[in-house]
Amino acid sequence: MTAVKVDLHLHSTCSDGRLNPTQLVELVGGKQLSVMALTDHDSTDGMVEALEAVIKFPDLSIIPGVELSTDVPGNEIHMLGYFINYNDDKFQSTLHKFREGRIGRAQEMVSKLANLGLPVRWERVLELADGAVGRPHIAQAMVEMGYIKYPQEAFVKYLGREGLAYAEREKLTPADSVALITGVGGIPVLAHPREVDNVEQYIPELKEAGLVGIEVYCAGYSPKEVIQLETLANKEGLIPCGGSDYHALGTPGEYLPGDVGPSLGITDELYAIAKQINLK
Repeated sequence: MTAVKVDLHLHSTCSDGRLNPTQLVELVGGKQLSVMALTDHDSTDGMVEALEAVIKFPDLSIIPGVELSTDVPGNEIHMLGYFINYNDDKFQSTLHKFREGRIGRAQEMVSKLANLGLPVRWERVLELADGAVGRPHIAQAMVEMGYIKYPQEAFVKYLGREGLAYAEREKLTPADSVALITGVGGIPVLAHPREVDNVEQYIPELKEAGLVGIEVYCAGYSPKEVIQLETLANKEGLIPCGGSDYHALGTPGEYLPGDVGPSLGITDELYAIAKQINLK
């Protein structure tokens, strides 16, 4: 039986997941979840296909979403946007610009890997990337070359922020990402906060910009960490969200949709806020 009914953090091949939107919806629907959010990086290209696929699962609802990367000194903050008006032309133009930045960064990383004696074919990276090019596509190419066994290994030594082949790209500030999401009627939620050093310092500015929620129920978070984040969410008046951050990478221990996430009551709150936004 499915442990939870909600997963608000899922990726498809339209960014760096390995299941296309239809396959992802079928997996989630097969696990009898009630609500999912498709939150590809810098892309909403999978929404039309996902909404077509969900017709076969009348008990499953899809929240249109996106995940944006933002820059802070020495780190980055990821921002999720729920209930976004993804058909907005200006918004899509901005996402396209971000995806172009991902291509340049990926090319630089591939070049750095070659200099480290770990060449991968750029053409293969593009073949693996059905949508927005990301580091997981490079990692998968490295697996195919036999340099590593699992994609996540690439991030530890090569592609992570301190990795030997890491390269930066143009990013928003966290407050700007909140403004971008609210500008298309969306609900901004701070993603995987455990990975942000002293995350509390950023919350006042982000709340002023329009932050509504923070991820609490995340893959790999210990019960103690969940309690700490629940306390933080309550203190700051933020809605506690979460999900598996599923990419279908096949890494041992990878969380699946339905393994972790918030309650249905949380999605009721999000739907109510989205309705109020639409009434304005």
